[in-house]
Amino acid sequence: MPMSHPSETQISFVSIRRQFDFRGIEMGRWVTPHERDRAAINFYQALLDLMTVLQGPETLISLRGTLGLQYGKGGQPGVAAHYTPATRQLALAKNAGAGSLAHEWFHAFDHYIAEKLYPHSPALSFASRQWLNLSDVTQVSNHPLNLALIDCFKVIMLNPAGDETSELFRASQQADQEYNILYYAKPEELCARSFEAFVEDACPNNDFLVRGSRYSTEASRGLYPQGRQRERINQAFTIYFQQLGRALWREVENSE
Repeated sequence: MPMSHPSETQISFVSIRRQFDFRGIEMGRWVTPHERDRAAINFYQALLDLMTVLQGPETLISLRGTLGLQYGKGGQPGVAAHYTPATRQLALAKNAGAGSLAHEWFHAFDHYIAEKLYPHSPALSFASRQWLNLSDVTQVSNHPLNLALIDCFKVIMLNPAGDETSELFRASQQADQEYNILYYAKPEELCARSFEAFVEDACPNNDFLVRGSRYSTEASRGLYPQGRQRERINQAFTIYFQQLGRALWREVENSE
């Protein structure tokens, strides 16, 4: 079961790394001690809330100790947060990364789970992109958890009948055409924004973890799931993470 919660004075990035078994946590050189300590508290509460939403143990959050965190380091100009598959690092900018943690965590999860879903996936691939690109379902590792994850991808990217693209996909494609980019309609971005919506609906009061999936310019343009599709996506994610969480909790209990 989860560890007892420390007081704020006991929370640090050292204690976070130890509890969640992150591969490493790095600070930028311009992060002051006060900013570091405040960020540690924000990260800790956000990670606990994410555990609650996903109904899984700490090992799920750190992706079995493979995920590294960066704060105020390794940023890209104009980018509040990003995930780097090559190094399995999730980075939040010091002054603009709040609200992006759920989105970037799902990118990390999407990358981590790709080889479990498709055993012959390229090293830097995302499961969501592999699902969209591979029409041969026999390439999927046949496991109930994998089938539940595929259900999530289907409800995000396809209409209920499964024979056309979803409202979310079409709105995202339209935005890409208007901005002359390929970003919003990428499968990994569709799924990360859908995960944001799922988390924000389940945990609406943690602005460090997620914000903007309901009330933002992007939300008003339909770039987050809306209405009935949002309900179906939330249900699919709930089913998947309930099953995954139960399996991981059994592992934890059996190891004690």
